[in-house]
Amino acid sequence: MATVQLKNVKKVYPFVSGEEKKKNKKKADEPEKKKVNLQITAEGVVAVQAFNLDIADKEFIVLVGPSGCGKSTTLRMVAGLEEISDGELYIDGKLMNDVAPKDRDIAMVFQNYALYPHMTVYENMAFSLKLRKEKKEVIDKKVREAAEILDITQYLDRKPKALSGGQRQRVAIGRAIVRDPKVFLMDEPLSNLDAKLRNQMRAEIIKLRERINTTFIYVTHDQTEAMTLGDRIVIMRDGYIQQIGTPQDVFNHPANLFVAGFIGMPVMNMFDGRLTREGDKFFAELGGVKVELSKDKEERLLKNNVQSQDVILGIRPEHTELADQGVPAKIDVSEMMGSSVHLHVSAEGKDVIIIVPTTEMLTDAFKMGQQVHFTFNGAVAHVFSKETEKNLEF
Repeated sequence: MATVQLKNVKKVYPFVSGEEKKKNKKKADEPEKKKVNLQITAEGVVAVQAFNLDIADKEFIVLVGPSGCGKSTTLRMVAGLEEISDGELYIDGKLMNDVAPKDRDIAMVFQNYALYPHMTVYENMAFSLKLRKEKKEVIDKKVREAAEILDITQYLDRKPKALSGGQRQRVAIGRAIVRDPKVFLMDEPLSNLDAKLRNQMRAEIIKLRERINTTFIYVTHDQTEAMTLGDRIVIMRDGYIQQIGTPQDVFNHPANLFVAGFIGMPVMNMFDGRLTREGDKFFAELGGVKVELSKDKEERLLKNNVQSQDVILGIRPEHTELADQGVPAKIDVSEMMGSSVHLHVSAEGKDVIIIVPTTEMLTDAFKMGQQVHFTFNGAVAHVFSKETEKNLEF
């Protein structure tokens, strides 16, 4: 159990000799550029930039973002598998920048299990304890306790090749548990599993967290994992933190367009709209529909002295409501999803998704090409600056 602090942490991968020569040929006044997701500077390729995060004791933090955003690199810097280019890392108040991985009292679970194929499950789980020269009875007690927690006691005598993917991942987690680490690091541990197993293992990790009660740092590109597992989630893009907050905070109050589009499934509908200020009141306008924003939104906009302007208006599919009058739309596709129907419609020159609970309307009422109207509630409408892409409330 431990606190973890990352202070202005940065990771730069220096150019190899050939790349450096090529880089040096650029003109002195040529600006820095980006290639794929990463920033290219004179120092090299910047994978993580200005990363600041305080993780409380026993907190479950999830780093989430698209591939190449720097989340795994950040985790590997905490583990000591990557050198920190700049900034400071503290575990339990102790500076760890130059401490060897084996001395950081952390345990890491990898995406590909990394089990020894020639060893049994028991031997895989006991291996790190044997290296520490623990007594046999201590090793046996810890291995069997971990196996019981993960429900793999019956597999202790098997080798990894005789296990399913989910069972192998349990063994990998068990190997980490027996070390009783201060910090538990998990790098996309469920990404190799099928959808059903992922759901099952997510539930197992939630139970595990309650039983072993340690600090977790979990990396994933799957927002469902982030939203269901994390006490707080850290959303990353191009090496920078975009927002830190509870799952509910980032869902209800996205800091910018990227977070709004990344969190939530299906993705948030975005429109070219208008924010109108009338005294202390604010209205969102779209397609002839004018809706007053909620009091809490108005208070935040007043605090920031926001004025009337063209905006990007964000409305989640589940908050987009069919109505007799409202923004006109034409149905392109109707998808039956069991408890709801996902209507893909064209409106305001955009592809829009509207989620309609099946209890509200007859599903066979929706036909391709049908004209419908929709509206929205001012409590769940989000207004983003067209210039900065930031949420105008914050």
